[in-house]
Amino acid sequence: MPELPEVENVRRSLEALVVGRTIAQVEVRLPRIVRTPGDTRRFEAELAGATIQRVDRRGKYLLFSMPPLTLVSHLRMEGQYRLVEQTEPVEPHTHVFFRFTDGTELRYRDVRQFGTMDLVSQAGPWPEGLEKLGPEPFDPDLNEQTLYARIHSRTAPIKAVLLDQTCLAGLGNIYVDEALYEAGIHPETHANRITRVKVKLLLAAIRDILQRAIDAGGSSVKSYVNGYGRHGGFQIELNVYSRDGEACRRCGTPIEKLKVAGRGTHVCPHCQKRERTRRRGA
Repeated sequence: MPELPEVENVRRSLEALVVGRTIAQVEVRLPRIVRTPGDTRRFEAELAGATIQRVDRRGKYLLFSMPPLTLVSHLRMEGQYRLVEQTEPVEPHTHVFFRFTDGTELRYRDVRQFGTMDLVSQAGPWPEGLEKLGPEPFDPDLNEQTLYARIHSRTAPIKAVLLDQTCLAGLGNIYVDEALYEAGIHPETHANRITRVKVKLLLAAIRDILQRAIDAGGSSVKSYVNGYGRHGGFQIELNVYSRDGEACRRCGTPIEKLKVAGRGTHVCPHCQKRERTRRRGA
């Protein structure tokens, strides 16, 4: 699933490609992708004539601003946007077409068909998932003290807590594994057992990993491409994710794959030792 770095790169590419374009017509070929409004014909009609003024991101959501409306798009597993000429042949699994007045069109393709779109008023309310998002890792008000407060009341494994978008928005399986490795924290460690010192290291690791991934265009470990159809490059820098059985780049210990919070989880058992007893100094 695209995470914050991938969605941010999609946002940047779409901002360059579609801002200022006016929609002449919308065609939805897979109605279940449109959650709001429930009537796809209304969705198509309300977007006709709208001009895209801005493309924003919140967590893993894309927000196409077309005052007084916003189109909220979640790519889920394999959603992709591409800007093409309207005469270009249609690829399989293309489900939504935004046809512009200049003869181009933005196509939404989704092999797994898990993506969602909500067309909402900018006055609100927002879709529930978006409304409940926690702070983003780069928010200026987020620091080691506020992150410590957000996680320290939780007894779940730290991996599960970091995957919870109401705690911290934008992280997914790849970057949680990478950040925990960089901070030297085992993913099964209970969140309330992580000291303030470790939380400081964790926040720095999260920000470092995400920024480097953004700069590298994201991680294309499966099907991710940006709005230009380009793959990311950060997958070659991943230290643990999808490297089970390979040697840790720090210590040489084989990377192990566990299941934590129902998700495949990658860990170096030497660099990320399990916490067995409650530690003081929190």
